[in-house]
Amino acid sequence: MTSTVTNTETQTNTTWRTHIESFMAHTFVQNALVVLIVLNAAILGLETNHELMAEWGDVLHWLDHAILWVFIAEIIVLIAARGFGYFKDPWCVFDFIVVGIALIPASGSLSVLRALRVLRVLRLINKVESMRKVVGGLLSSLPGLGSVFGLILIIFYVAAVIATNLFTEEFPEWFGHLGSSAYTLFQVMTLEGWSQDIARPVMEHYPHAWIFFVLFILIATFIIFNLFIAVIVDSITADKEKEQMNQNQFDKIEYEVLAVRAEIQQVIALRQEIKELRALLEKR
Repeated sequence: MTSTVTNTETQTNTTWRTHIESFMAHTFVQNALVVLIVLNAAILGLETNHELMAEWGDVLHWLDHAILWVFIAEIIVLIAARGFGYFKDPWCVFDFIVVGIALIPASGSLSVLRALRVLRVLRLINKVESMRKVVGGLLSSLPGLGSVFGLILIIFYVAAVIATNLFTEEFPEWFGHLGSSAYTLFQVMTLEGWSQDIARPVMEHYPHAWIFFVLFILIATFIIFNLFIAVIVDSITADKEKEQMNQNQFDKIEYEVLAVRAEIQQVIALRQEIKELRALLEKR
């Protein structure tokens, strides 16, 4: 009897949690949360306008707190439905931290946390599936990006050593030591005034310096940064192919289940026919 009651309570709890998950995952609820996230981001932006705050400050603060409590209620409901499983999802942990920042008193040394409230807009990444896929691709590309970053460090080191040895005598403020050379080359890599501000003045004293700068830009700016893009695109494509493969496997399993169900129905029908034949023979 006790076991039956326990099983009934377990089934009731499971059903209750399933209903909550279904409700929170409903398209209307998710769209409403997206609207609130965008509205909250807009309010935080409006709070930077001192003239607007002088007139509508109380209303904006009230709306900000109201939306915050909606976010808190969402997290509480999901924790109630999932239990500690809620914290196994990295996106849920991210939402919990971003929303929790607003609950810390922003005074004294913690006043910087008030500015971090705008991080709530990043919750859109979790709510919009396409954004979540892009971020997932970026995260999965980190190992490859690490290799590209290491290659950039090597190129910068080699180029900085060469530039320091070549140009330090005439341009100590740009190429006086390894650190200043690396910073100057970083400016060159970003193409910010590299020709007028850096290359041409150097070429007045070293006419063939253009060879160094052109080669550095070709390698560091065009080739290496294209490698960054290639690694990210390759990672996103691989994730998409993996997702498609999983979907195909799911469709295959679903098809096999339907086929098994059809065979079971046929067996049940055959058994029914056998019973009917046996009953007919017994009557004879």
